[in-house]
Amino acid sequence: MGIPSLAPWAVLVLTLVLVGLWAPRVVSRQPNFIVILADDMGWGDLGANWAETKETPHLDQLAAEGTRFVDFHSAASTCSPSRASLLTGRLGVRNGVTHNFAIASLGGLPLNETTLAEVLREAGYSTGAVGKWHLGHHGHHHPNSRGFDYYFGIPYSHDMGCTDTPGYNLPPCPPCPQHGTAARVARKDCYTEVALPLFENDTIVQQPVELGSLARRYAEEAARFIQRASDSGRPFFLYLALAHMHVPLTPPPPPAPGRGIYGASLGEMDALVGRIKEVADSLGKGSTLLWFTGDNGPWAQKCELAGRLGPFVGAWQRQRGGSSAKQTTWEGGHRVPALVYWPGRVPARRTSQALLSILDIFPTLVALAGVALPPNRRFDGLDVSPVLFGWSDVGHKVLLHPNSGAAGKVGEIEALRLAQYKAFYTTGGALACDGSTGPAEWHQPPLVFNLDSDIQEQEPLDVASREYQAVLPAISRAYAQALQDIAADNVSVADYSQDPAAIPCCNAQHVGCRCQGAHGATQDPHVEKRTPRLCL
Repeated sequence: MGIPSLAPWAVLVLTLVLVGLWAPRVVSRQPNFIVILADDMGWGDLGANWAETKETPHLDQLAAEGTRFVDFHSAASTCSPSRASLLTGRLGVRNGVTHNFAIASLGGLPLNETTLAEVLREAGYSTGAVGKWHLGHHGHHHPNSRGFDYYFGIPYSHDMGCTDTPGYNLPPCPPCPQHGTAARVARKDCYTEVALPLFENDTIVQQPVELGSLARRYAEEAARFIQRASDSGRPFFLYLALAHMHVPLTPPPPPAPGRGIYGASLGEMDALVGRIKEVADSLGKGSTLLWFTGDNGPWAQKCELAGRLGPFVGAWQRQRGGSSAKQTTWEGGHRVPALVYWPGRVPARRTSQALLSILDIFPTLVALAGVALPPNRRFDGLDVSPVLFGWSDVGHKVLLHPNSGAAGKVGEIEALRLAQYKAFYTTGGALACDGSTGPAEWHQPPLVFNLDSDIQEQEPLDVASREYQAVLPAISRAYAQALQDIAADNVSVADYSQDPAAIPCCNAQHVGCRCQGAHGATQDPHVEKRTPRLCL
């Protein structure tokens, strides 16, 4: 007996069913977003990237269950500019944030810049930030005024204020003074006059911060925010900016074999990320996209308290002195770990070679939320959702790397990537563990490295070679076009002025702004009943 033929409408229905079974599931509601940003984490600090690293089992599991991006870059090689770019999708030459803000800064990320949190809140999201801010804390620069419904954290780095139990640092920093000026000790690179504040929204809840419990409290507050948002029925955006791995907190867990204090701190951070993944999964796998990355490369001057570069050692610079990590435009300064986890949507056990950036987080999440980008400005980031979903492995054709403190005017674009080629118009090394700094050098024509064959950036192409002569015109055009595009854009200017009155202080009558009765761990906002202390 022959197989009966199907009516045309039946064929159409069957085709649609089969296509529906094959195609990735369409998001029926706005997804939740969690962006976790590590501080000063080296590319080689992720075990999935570098076999010598053993302290990141939770992150490695995240890589196994999601997609790992091995050519992913921060938008600058230092804190404030990188964070500003994450939240605006724009480089510092556009958004105005070209170097770090201070504890006395009056300004911050310019108010005419629109943040990712503002866009998503307007789209119905519950928005929360937990951890390091470093984009201005005075007045309307506070996170609650920049689109975040909830904030819990330190307004800048956790070594920018004294504590009663100082974290590990090089050089070591003394604890906060307890009584009068006689106890104050001046120490280079240490903040001894004002205690480190911990905020909940616009209220200082502890000053000085008890660093030993900070990781636990960040995990708890992040979990509480997620639960509150879930209970409300609204989608949420959580920006979790970790204190790790800037300098290790104290007291750390027992040192891990082989890597000592830094390894123990790395393991502590890994466990924190594992906890957040567990909370996100409890809402139902597939409802939440988790994006993990870093703000810049490791802080080499901290020696054994700095992270691993992996293969990105910037050998050309090292031969001339200085570090090729944080604050530089060498790969070690801006190539960072990156993982995206979204069960059922982002492929598992996939490694992507696409050239991507922290700049892409803004336009990608905005697109996935189903809303439009803010008008009247240009973006350096791309919507890379096709790369996340595994439909493409093509990212940026050109990626710009701004000066970040080691050489040249901060924020200026004097290095860029074009396919596998890296061009430097300015080079320089940051302060290294041995105390050396590499001199700034200007290159015209530019130094050009082929990263496919020289990932260590050891030997630039010979300017007389065919390869150099073939690629130089494309590099020159890309560089000129990028500068013209920036010049034609609506750019912002950040206010970097300072005033001691802007320093967060919960009690100016006490030494170091110490809150009365607050002696480190004795004041926990979730244990004791507290009296609100507003930021002055």
